[in-house]
This record gives sequence, C-alpha cells and structure tokens, in this order.
Amino acid sequence: MAACGSAGVPATVSGKQEFYQLLKNLINPSCMVRRQAEEIYENIPGLCKTTFLLDAVRNRRAGYEDPHPRVRAAACTTLGQMATDFAPNFQKKFHETVIAALLRTMENQGNQRVQSHAASALIIFIEDCPKSLLVLYLDSMVRNLHSILVIKLQELIRNGTKLALEQLVTAIASVADTIEEKFVPYYDIFMPSLKHIVELAVQKELKLLKGKTIECISHVGLAVGKEKFMQDAANVMQLLLKTQSDLNNMEDDDPQTSYIISAWARMCKILGNDFQQYLPLVIEPLIKTASAKPDVALLDTQDVENMSDDDGWQFVNLGDQQSFGIKTSGLEAKATACQMLVYYAKELREGFMEYTEQVVKLMVPLLKFYFHDNVRVAAAESMPFLLECARIHGPEYLAQMWHFICDPLIKAIGTEPDTDVLSEIMNSFAKSIEVMGDGCLNDEQLEELGEILKAKLEGHFKNQELRQVKRQEENYDQQVEMSLQDEDECDVYILTKVSDILHSLFSTYKEKILPWFEQLLPLIVNLICSNRPWPDRQWGLCIFDDIIEHCSPTSFKYVEYFRWPMLLNMRDNNPEVRQAAAYGLGVMAQFGGDDYRSLCSEAVPLLVKVIKCANSKTKKNVIATENCISAVGKILRFKPNCVNVDEVLPHWLSWLPLHEDKEEAIQTLSFLCDLIESNHPVVLGPNNSNLPKIISVIAEGKMNETINYEDPCAKRLANVVRQVQTSEELWLECISQLDDEQQEALQELLNFA
Repeated sequence: MAACGSAGVPATVSGKQEFYQLLKNLINPSCMVRRQAEEIYENIPGLCKTTFLLDAVRNRRAGYEDPHPRVRAAACTTLGQMATDFAPNFQKKFHETVIAALLRTMENQGNQRVQSHAASALIIFIEDCPKSLLVLYLDSMVRNLHSILVIKLQELIRNGTKLALEQLVTAIASVADTIEEKFVPYYDIFMPSLKHIVELAVQKELKLLKGKTIECISHVGLAVGKEKFMQDAANVMQLLLKTQSDLNNMEDDDPQTSYIISAWARMCKILGNDFQQYLPLVIEPLIKTASAKPDVALLDTQDVENMSDDDGWQFVNLGDQQSFGIKTSGLEAKATACQMLVYYAKELREGFMEYTEQVVKLMVPLLKFYFHDNVRVAAAESMPFLLECARIHGPEYLAQMWHFICDPLIKAIGTEPDTDVLSEIMNSFAKSIEVMGDGCLNDEQLEELGEILKAKLEGHFKNQELRQVKRQEENYDQQVEMSLQDEDECDVYILTKVSDILHSLFSTYKEKILPWFEQLLPLIVNLICSNRPWPDRQWGLCIFDDIIEHCSPTSFKYVEYFRWPMLLNMRDNNPEVRQAAAYGLGVMAQFGGDDYRSLCSEAVPLLVKVIKCANSKTKKNVIATENCISAVGKILRFKPNCVNVDEVLPHWLSWLPLHEDKEEAIQTLSFLCDLIESNHPVVLGPNNSNLPKIISVIAEGKMNETINYEDPCAKRLANVVRQVQTSEELWLECISQLDDEQQEALQELLNFA
C-alpha cells in the first residue's frame, strides 16, 4: 500500500483503489486536501491516469446498462460528477464512450427519470467539452436529440409527462451554445417543436418546462445568429410578449420568471438595435420585479416551528423566544431582474438612455440591500454602464448622475461586509472613475476614499499577523489552517481591487494624484518587502508599475522604494511576481524618461537570464517569460543608448512570437514593423536570410489572434508580407517553411488588412 499524507491523501498512486481515493480528495471541501491531491494527480504518469479513469468510466458503463433504473440513474449522475470534477481532460479522453452511452440511455423510453438523469449528465459533459470534439458527433447526436424530442412532445400532448422533456430542451440548448454557428443546418428541425412546446405549456405544472424551452429558443437563436433567426424572430418575440404579459400577475416564486428575463437578454444580444422596439414592453415588468420588497416578519419561536419549509421563509433566532424571518422566494427573481437591467444598459447604450434616471434611482439604494448578495452585486455592476448611457445626454446630466452615485458607492466600499460583493463594488468604482475621468472626485471624496483604502491595507497586514498568531495556538490543526488559507485568499482578492482603484486613479489623474497617494505610500512599500508573502509583492509591484506607466517622469522620485525590489523579484520563484517586475522594467523604458537609463541597463541581463531558463516556456511560466521578452524589446526600442542593440536583437527575434499575452505580443509586432520598415540589417539578416522567420512570426500572430484588424499594426504587417511577395524566389522560400494553416492565416491577413 502506498504511503499516505494527511486526510488519507495517497502520497503516491500505484493502484485503482488509491486512485479512486485521490479522485474523492480532488473534490474534497478542504482546500489543503485538494491542493495535496492536485500535486499528486499532476505527477501521475499520463498513461496511468488515463488507465485508471478509463476503468472508472467502464465501471459506470456497467451501471448504465444495468436492468434496474435506479442503478442506471446513479451511473449517469456519477458520469456527470466526473465530467464536472475532471473537466476538460475528462471530456478530451472519454468523449466517444460517454456521449454514446448517454445518448443510448436517453433513447431508452422505459423510464422518464433515467432519461432525465442521462440528459442532465449530457448537459454537464457538454459544458466543458471543446467545440472541436463535439462536432465529431454532431450529426448523430443532434438527430438523436431531435428524435427523442418528437417522442417526448407527443407524450406531453397525450399524457402531460414532462420530466425528461425539461432536461432534454436544456440539453439541446447546451449543444447549440457550444457548437454555435454549426447548429445552423439543424435549426429548422428544432425550432417548430420548441415553439410548439411554449404554446402548449399553459398549465401551472408546466411553467418550468415553458421557462426552460424559452431559454432553449434564445440559446438556439444566439447560436445561429441574427440572419438565420430573423425568419422566426417576430413569432418568437410574440410568444415571449404573450408570456411577458402575464408576468405582472405571476407569483414571486414563479419558475418562469428568471428564464424569461434571461431569454429577453439573449434576444437583446441577437437583435441588437432592432430590440429597442420591444424594450418599452419588457422594461416595466422588469423594473417591477427588481423593485419588489421582501416580506419580513418578527415571530415567536413557536410560530416558526409550525411553519413548513416549503413556505419559502428563512429565520434567524434573536433570543428571547423571537426570530426574524424573511421570505426568500422572489429574491432570486429580483436579483435576476437587476442583472438584466445591467445587461440592457451594457448592450443597448443609447437605446437605454431614457431609462437611466429611473434605473439609477432604483439601483443606488440597492447597494444596501443586505437580504441578497447578488442584488448588491448587480446594483454595483450597473453604475459604470449607466454612466456610459448618461454620457449621451451630455456633460451636465452625466455630472448630476455621478453626484447621485459617487458618495453611496464610496461608502459601500467602507461598509460592505461580504468579500465577494465588496470586490464587485470596488471594481465598479474603478470603472466609474475611468468613465468620468480626471477631476471626478472632490477633496472630501478623495479624503474619504484615502481613509477607506488605508484601512483596507492596514487591515490586510493586521489579518496576516493574526493568522500567524493562530498558527502558534494550541488548538491549531489542519482544519484551522484551511480556514486561515481561505481568509488569506479573500484578503488578497480585496488587495487586487485596491490595486484596481489605484490603477484607475493613476491612469486618469496622472501625476496630479501623487500628493494624495503619499498617505498610502508606506503601506505599498511594505507590500514589496522581501519578507512579505508573494501575492503582496506581486500587487505592490503592480501598483508601482502603474505609477511608472502613468505618472512619469515624476515617478522617478520614488525609485529608491522600488528599484531593488523590481530587480531582485526578477529571480522570484513565483511567475506572477516575475511578471509584475518584468512589466515594470518594460514601462520604465517606454515611459520613464532618461532618469531610468541605468536601471534599464541593469535589467537586461536579468531579463535575458529568465528568458533562457530551461522551463521558461512551460504553462506556469510562459506569461512571465513573455513579459520579459516584451520588456527587452521595449528597452531596445525606447532606451537603445543603454544596451548594445545589435548584440541583443538577434536573440530577441529568436524568442518571437509571443502567444499568450496578447497585449505584449502586439507591442513586440509593432516594434518588429519599425525595424523592418527601417531596413535594420541585423533583423533582416545577410541577404534577407531572416525573412522566413519574420513571415512565420506574422503568420503565428494571425493564427493566435494577436493581430486585430482594427490595430494599425495589422496593415503594417500586411504590407511587410506584400513587400516580400514582390520577390517570387524569396516568397517561395518563406512559404515553403510554413504549414497550410500558417499560409491560410497570411492570406486572411492580406484579404482584410
């Protein structure tokens, strides 16, 4: 038997039983157990991993071929769980076995519940299945689903049975959502049946089916696109409007509500500006749902005990034989309605303009709606989009709306108790600053914001100290450690949002914000001390990166705070820290002015050393490495007098292309264009010998979607290719080294740029 770590995690895996234990540990609620299991799972040889998982799948196959329906249903549920827990590798390894088995089980008409479980497992499997794999089974899978749909529709008409049909329409929606435009050939065989279900589902017990079918129709429409969907758009919109007309009379917990609201949002995305004609019909019930006030009550404990769980109430014991209760049914619909208002504001912009005042007056007070977290999240999320809509009204109207929003938003940052909601509020505030621009905060608001951010940073350090104290206490154990790690992750997430707010201030106010920032400076310097945890150093460096990028040349007055941390952290074991340091060295060259010349000169050997490291291109390290390559390019481009350009350039060219960091990749391609257009001899090489490499880099840039046609760089790169084409011999030499996909990418670039 292999040795075991804590909580029964096998230290190595040599047999199937140990592997099954490992699978359980990978989904263990304990983050420490999960991390240990993940390390072991990663180190299992690929063939062993596949063999063990295949055995697990075969065991399930025996289950879903079992004559007993409960065993078949359980087997389907297990497959769905495995598809969730081991996605996407599970889908990549076992797509053929699992899809075929689940479709066979769905075709078995003997048991509605088994069919429902099989459809549910298929939905889960498809969710993380790559499109390229799903299309392999597309025709047979879609035709199977359609055959089952026809049978289930007849059963609905004859017997009113709906259980399997509810899951089936969701499975169809999942397929359409994944394969997108490849669903177009099948659109005409599904849409009539789906519309028919909506027309038939009028009884109260069919409301959930109706809601799910409406959701399915909207997913199908989104998948096939406006051009194909327009043949049914008017008819579908009338079905939605007919359903919507009853929304005013629906009960708060009506299962259709969230599906209908979400479907309207997808219709908005499909139809674009054509949706505006329907907005007046949608917006009133939506605002009504979003404005609904929850039922609350103060009851004696005895009265609470007499209430059924099905009544939709939750209670908190207040002592003295009393409990505070809130009716939770309807809160989900309220949250969904708020989220849809956010969506309409985001998608329609000027089309939503006339509703901005009504919606902002609804949303701002909801920042304090403590009965449901997602309501507060939606309220916060709406603010920058509402400001974008208000901007169309003109600067005076925009200023009035910002005045209404700003103070409550700042106060919410200081008072929000939930970390997840707080992060959304801080993110919304950062985006709102970017919408409003320089000067959007008055002195009082800046003072309050400074105090809040200072308190967040001080709390961050204090919490770290308290966690260290708890690790020394007598009752410290693994369970305590798991809790402490969860707390730490929450604190770090809030630190990232502090960084986001500071980024917005630096990028809008520039160096004018630095006097205000100095109250936070000692705390930011503390983040990048060598004894701090690596996430502190990462985000502290990111904040100084922003100062260098947006507040130079004034930023140089802080250089002694970040000079050595920036250089020393290039050798950090954590790629996130190296990335932050490398990015900072790059923006020093690009924006920092002559004062940074010596620092850039010191940086080049460190950057090169990281790039040349044996494991620099692994999945874990590649983003940091690409930032190093980009930083070297920026030093060559913007500080050429502090480095031997001709010596470094051949190395830099050999490191291209960049694949993962699209923003840095386009900057390297822009510099490459500069060098080619100036006929730089080192880059072109003797007798243009480097041109095949350069053409390959351009082709890769197009293939990995680095090159955006809206970017001026695209046209410059296309012109480079056209220039090479003028020499037939040289062009043939270049394309002879490219595969078919690379050649197609070049042709596409030439066609559009």
